[in-house]
Amino acid sequence: MAEQIQQRLIEQEMKEAYIDYAMSVIVGRALPDVHDGLKPVHRRILFTMYNMGLLSNKPTKKCARIVGNVMGRFHPHGDLAVYDALVRMAQDFSLRYPLIVGQGNFGSVDGDTAAAQRYTEAKLSKLAEEMLIDIKKNTVNFVPNYDGSLKEPSVLPSKIPNLLINGSSGIAVGMATNMPPHNLTEVVDAIIAFIDNNEVSIEELMELIKGPDFPTAGYILGRSGIINAFKTGRGKIKIRAKSEISGKKILITEIPYQVNKSVLIEDIANLVRDKKIDGITDIRDESDRKGMQIVIETRANSNPELILNQLYKHSQLQETFGVINVALVNGQPKVLNLKELIDHYVKHRKRVVIRRTEFDLSEAEKREHLLKGLKIAIINIDPVVKMIKGADNPEIARDLLIANYKLSVEQAQAILEMRLQRLTSLEVNKIENELKELFKLIIELKGILESEIKVYDIIKKELLEIKQRYGDERRTQILDLEEDIDDESLIKEEEVVVTISHAGYIKRITVDTYQQQKRGGKGIMAMETKDEDFVEHLFVSHSHAYTLFFTDKGKVYWLKTYKLPEAGRYAKGTNLVNLLNLKKDENVTATVPLKKFKENEYLIMITKKGVLKKSSVMDYSNPRKSGIIAINLREGDRLVTVKLTNGEQKYIIGTRNGLAVKFDEKQVRSMGRGATGVRGIRLKNDEVVGMELATNEDDSLLTVTENGFGKRTPISEYRLINRGGKGVINMKASVRNGKIVSIKTVKDDHELMCITKNGVLIRLGASDMRDIGRNTQGVRIMRLKENDKVINVARIIR
Repeated sequence: MAEQIQQRLIEQEMKEAYIDYAMSVIVGRALPDVHDGLKPVHRRILFTMYNMGLLSNKPTKKCARIVGNVMGRFHPHGDLAVYDALVRMAQDFSLRYPLIVGQGNFGSVDGDTAAAQRYTEAKLSKLAEEMLIDIKKNTVNFVPNYDGSLKEPSVLPSKIPNLLINGSSGIAVGMATNMPPHNLTEVVDAIIAFIDNNEVSIEELMELIKGPDFPTAGYILGRSGIINAFKTGRGKIKIRAKSEISGKKILITEIPYQVNKSVLIEDIANLVRDKKIDGITDIRDESDRKGMQIVIETRANSNPELILNQLYKHSQLQETFGVINVALVNGQPKVLNLKELIDHYVKHRKRVVIRRTEFDLSEAEKREHLLKGLKIAIINIDPVVKMIKGADNPEIARDLLIANYKLSVEQAQAILEMRLQRLTSLEVNKIENELKELFKLIIELKGILESEIKVYDIIKKELLEIKQRYGDERRTQILDLEEDIDDESLIKEEEVVVTISHAGYIKRITVDTYQQQKRGGKGIMAMETKDEDFVEHLFVSHSHAYTLFFTDKGKVYWLKTYKLPEAGRYAKGTNLVNLLNLKKDENVTATVPLKKFKENEYLIMITKKGVLKKSSVMDYSNPRKSGIIAINLREGDRLVTVKLTNGEQKYIIGTRNGLAVKFDEKQVRSMGRGATGVRGIRLKNDEVVGMELATNEDDSLLTVTENGFGKRTPISEYRLINRGGKGVINMKASVRNGKIVSIKTVKDDHELMCITKNGVLIRLGASDMRDIGRNTQGVRIMRLKENDKVINVARIIR
């Protein structure tokens, strides 16, 4: 009779077929089991080798024979898939703790493939044996193989936490796993800590497991990726090659995990050929049996450190390992954090220990039962022998023994099979002693099954034994370095001009963009501004320096100067609100370029109302994104300027109406960030415009007015008075000059930049102006167009 044809929608049929296929790949091929960390093919290889007797203390056997047995018994797929899996488990650069000992060519870190399976041999490693131990004690479930003719384990007992120490990788349908290896010693310590306290936090576990530990060593950059991976099951970990610079040579001795060495060298050569990296003259692979060494020769006039950082940036000397902790939990794929991975392993080991104990108890009770029967037979040996001799067949003899001595079938059968040598007094004593030992063992096993604490103690004891036998030192070093390579190490060290407009637009540009002009020139554009905007701040810094931003609200933020947006001379730049977390009514009023935070340096600041404050630079070395308090301002006051000082300087405070106070900084004690400060100058219908260094009597004080006039006056003409005084006349704020906008301490070799509210800039030498008296009008330094005014002055020190 012909088979009946059923009509179905093709969409429904494809949907069901695809789901079946996807689940087959997920469960049967691509993802590891959370309990033993193995995929089916790896589990079948190890189980087959165990059955073949290929233990660590036995000779190796041909891999072709192993592959054939695996395929014929358990794995109905191609031999190449089985052999590739076997090879990987033997590679010490692929697995942190290899599970197979290989004899022959099993590939290399250069990407060389293993020799054909007919040429290679293998056996189990000692560690792999720990995964299979007790498998014959009913510790795990067995399921039918692909044709139902044999049974295979659904999971191995796995005395070692294989998933954590060796990791796993695989691509399924719609999901993938990429789990890094970890150090066995650290993992065991963390598991024991979890057993002792199930409420232990992931942070506490991370104190024991520092992070992944790759077989190829190298460095891990920063801990943020590790934290994310341990807490969420997903994270990006940056791994970097280990290198050192010897003269003009760069020596690479360790490379990132899963990087092909020969491909890495070829890629570096291509970068040199394409001129993406300049300065490399030769690349050699000098690796040998003693270890890895890639030698990169650089030119005599090159900077090897910069070249190395460029290599980190553009080659596989630095890679990102994307952690995806997906594993099968009772047949279902799940993303697991560190604590969940440990929890599932401990639960698995608990089940294994309980089932093993139940098996041992059952075997001990069976043996005790048989020995008790043998003991009865030996005590009554003469009538027993007579009874057996008189029986017509073994079945009748067995029945007679059961009936006369109240024995079980098993006891009676054991008596019938007993050798005559067991009748000696020595053998009788052995039975007595064995019964005593069995009695103790049975009590012990029952005690384990009745106590969860004892079960956990056994797990801990076995883990400590594993740690003692196979534990080793961490290979991968973790560096507390979160900065990306595309930052400081690749940025040219140079002086830059930073401009900030009134509307908050900031940019940096190299100093060389502006050519020096004579005083009285018209200047060039420094920044393109809208009609309602103008340049308000301008300062010269260094590309690798920190830039501290002080706001009128008395808060401070900081950024590396190279992180400020670079733009052309006519570009307006990027708004500060995109770089700093400023509040709506908060404006930057002072900036300080700072190369390093030092213990013996201070920041001294002045407010519009003449309040002085001095604080240690170290108080500002750990800012938050939301900013930190720099000075506690009184109502209506705002911060004007901030200076970097060593605590032993003299300063001049200048006001808008042309007054000045020269004071000794020692009169201002250092105070905390949240302090209000002390009086620096007594004001009357006036406000502070700036504060300048006045320690060197040979220097001059440059004063610039809003109408483009300025003058230089020797510092020596300003007498030292106490802070808080009214001050002396600095420059006449006449109708011609206008109000004072800036004061600067200068020398003859200094250069100046003056900026107007319309964005016009002039660069001139300080030597273009001669020194004149204190109470004078000054000379024109910049010719202004109508409705334009000078708003700021910057100094360049050569």
